[in-house]
Amino acid sequence: GAAPKTGRSKKPPEEPAARVPDVDSLGFQAMDRNVPGLSHVILQKLNMKSYEDYKSAMDGRKSGSDFGIRTYFDMFQKMEDTFKFCVECKKLPDALLDPKSLRRCKRCQNVYYCGVACQRANWPLHKKFCKKLKLVALDRLVEWLVFTGDIPFPTETWTKPARDVKGWEDWFSMQEQLEEKLGAIMAGRYMTLLWANAGKPRPEDAELRESIRRLVTDFHSRPLTIGLGLRLFGIDPLARPLTVHVVGASHVETLNTRLTDYDELTRMFPGHQGMEMVMVGVDVVEGPIMRPPLAMPAPRGRVYLSSYKGLYHDFWESHVETKLAARPDLVVGFHPGFHACPDLLAGWLPTLLLLRDYRLPVLFTVYSEQELKASLQILVELETHIVAYASNPFASLRPEQVYSSPNKAPVYCSSHYIALLGAEAVPGADELEDDD
Repeated sequence: GAAPKTGRSKKPPEEPAARVPDVDSLGFQAMDRNVPGLSHVILQKLNMKSYEDYKSAMDGRKSGSDFGIRTYFDMFQKMEDTFKFCVECKKLPDALLDPKSLRRCKRCQNVYYCGVACQRANWPLHKKFCKKLKLVALDRLVEWLVFTGDIPFPTETWTKPARDVKGWEDWFSMQEQLEEKLGAIMAGRYMTLLWANAGKPRPEDAELRESIRRLVTDFHSRPLTIGLGLRLFGIDPLARPLTVHVVGASHVETLNTRLTDYDELTRMFPGHQGMEMVMVGVDVVEGPIMRPPLAMPAPRGRVYLSSYKGLYHDFWESHVETKLAARPDLVVGFHPGFHACPDLLAGWLPTLLLLRDYRLPVLFTVYSEQELKASLQILVELETHIVAYASNPFASLRPEQVYSSPNKAPVYCSSHYIALLGAEAVPGADELEDDD
């Protein structure tokens, strides 16, 4: 699943594998060097020795069988193994006399306990989040249908202007034969395979339908958020071809990305003059979109995906300034995480200053209100002009748990946005220039 691209404020000390994993500022597991969503514990469960192994698997250079994953049951079991630790005492299976003694909460099917004492001690806290964590565990499994291609279902051209679609309720109301489409996914081959191998009982049909709906919003959240950014800055896709740079892109945005994954923008803006989405980041994953950015406008009526593996300010110098790639009409960063620690902020600083000094329209998204406040403080200190910030009407409806401390309020992808444009005006600057 997607985890915030954040790190710890201090480098974690080396600890034995049996200890609780290190966590970043939002409580997500993290490896050395601020690699989010992964830990040595997770890699060990996946039979991987390093983050490079993980990247090799994602880049397609190694297959799942190279890591001992040979059946659907193996795959789902190894996924579940990464969540197995006592949520009360934080012990991992390796630290227990009997590693199989961990028992799962029957209500949420998500958190584990090493015994009755820990379960009883944790219940006053866990009961506040048990229902939400049940949704988290369900969506984590149903998400597999995104990779098989069952999700999302086919969509049509919007029957309302983009300005009149205020959120997901309006979006779903435009989907013709919605129940039939959901029913086809429910009855599909991969849904059957999923529950034959997941090691959990199949939920009620109503629960599965709601899970599919949440995952559909998770899939379309990024393109619709980009569409929101275009509207916020008054950028009209019908007037001219557009280029959007997705800065800080990683495996979260690019793993298994298909050339058609942002086509909802075409249905959002029928008759547009062409749009190119350029994914720029050091952890962009090899795949169909790993092709050079366009020097010419994108084909009319199409959304064209391309990518660049590297830092954004390097991409700017090597491609934008030399006209090998188009200057962006909008720059979007999904969960940049520069608020999390000084090292990440230092890495982002050249990009943030470039975006500010070239007066590029920028839209950043964050996971939570906490992250929003921390990010705004940094952007104010960098004297950027904050045009707007608010809750995102196209935030993912899929809840995600704080990995190593599940008994906290879940977070949601792109829950809030921040719109930036250039540098903040300095009061009295005109007078100072005149005096000089």
